[in-house]
Amino acid sequence: MIYHPENYSIKDQRMKPFIDPDEIWNFINYSKGDKHRVREIIKASLDKKRLSLEETAILLNAEEPDLIEEIKEGARTLKEKVYGERIVLFAPLYVGDLCINNCQYCGFRAENKGMKRITLSKEELINESTALIDQGHKRLILVYGEHPKYSAEFIAETVNIVYGVKHDNGEIRRVNINAAPFDINGFRTIKDSGIGTFQIFQETYHEPTYAKVHLGGVKRNYDWRLTALDRAQEAGIDDVGIGALFGLYDWRFEVLGLVRHVNHFEAVYKVGPHTISFPRIQNALSLNIDKAHLVKDDEFVRLVSVLRLAVPYTGMILTAREPKEIRDQVLRFGVSQIDGGTNLELGGYSKAKKDTQDLTMKQFQINDNRSLNEIMDELIKTGYIPSFCTACYRLGRTGEHFMEFSVPGFIKRFCSPNALLTLAEYLEDYAPQDTKEKGYKLIDEKIADLSNHQNVEKLREKVNLVKDGKRDLYF
Repeated sequence: MIYHPENYSIKDQRMKPFIDPDEIWNFINYSKGDKHRVREIIKASLDKKRLSLEETAILLNAEEPDLIEEIKEGARTLKEKVYGERIVLFAPLYVGDLCINNCQYCGFRAENKGMKRITLSKEELINESTALIDQGHKRLILVYGEHPKYSAEFIAETVNIVYGVKHDNGEIRRVNINAAPFDINGFRTIKDSGIGTFQIFQETYHEPTYAKVHLGGVKRNYDWRLTALDRAQEAGIDDVGIGALFGLYDWRFEVLGLVRHVNHFEAVYKVGPHTISFPRIQNALSLNIDKAHLVKDDEFVRLVSVLRLAVPYTGMILTAREPKEIRDQVLRFGVSQIDGGTNLELGGYSKAKKDTQDLTMKQFQINDNRSLNEIMDELIKTGYIPSFCTACYRLGRTGEHFMEFSVPGFIKRFCSPNALLTLAEYLEDYAPQDTKEKGYKLIDEKIADLSNHQNVEKLREKVNLVKDGKRDLYF
């Protein structure tokens, strides 16, 4: 069923809306800092202290080229301190594009009568999952339109189908969700299927703009969407992802909206979001939106850097909306997760050729069409550790437990060995010989870097076990 937010009181929604636009604009307009103050804030972030709204606004307002470079350098240093060189890889899998909403930036909007609507059958979902497994993927995010057909029970069923697919040595070990908001009972049903992160993006935190771009459907209700992940938390989903679609409104406002959302979660639930996403509107000429707020490349790099400094311990997701050149650049300044081999056409992964994608059947246009192995090869060549790790979910390191590890900066210690093990699995099962040789050279170098780590000998043993055919090994 579709839940009707007008039937729910603030008490039912558990939490009053927490975005105050005057507060945010006051910080933007009046938070100024000299070089000394900007450097103090960068230092605080490098000590892994989450920044306040005022401190974040000061970084957003830094316009001098040398200060912008210092902010970017601080973000790069912080990312290395907290996350090391690992980059987590995933793929989006679109399950259905039926939608009752009229979002002016989305190809799935209800008023788009010319598109053929598809919901994958069980067999098609199995075929798509198998195709992704055969690329080497182990982490997926399932994406759904908002429609009565996509109930909590339907979503739980599709999650179970994906988890049930095994092919050769491969399987999907973690399924994340990007779907419409539910009430608490709906979120509980989805949680029981064993999901990872539940993502809901506010799109824009500026309510007047939100009203302009959401012209029909349940999604028109700003407060219902803003409080959605509160209901998820109440339902026991302690792993949530937030995001804003940059280009709908002033990018500085959206950055502070995201930080304010983080503050809210930490104040109420004692745990921040697991991930933040910051998709940027591209190819906007055909969209019925105000083009005045489209984000330029240099602004995009700045906002990623500031977000990294503002929330040192939160994962940051960069998608294939961005072209390779921008993806390569902002990887250095804070991104910890990217998609690879992405195909947004429903049923597109199991097609014989990617160049057969039907552009009329996609939610938006992607600008990085590299295969997963091309991305893996590039990451390895530049010294990153591609990771498909899901160990935290097997060991209960989520929610508050995840914060215990991530806030003090233990992610690098725990995640680097596990990333190397999943890389070894990929090299054994899916990589061409050239990538395999480069990958094992990287593994040897990274193990040498971990020579003082207490797990290094066990890590060597487990890499050898992977070579001998063992799978799903982790610390």
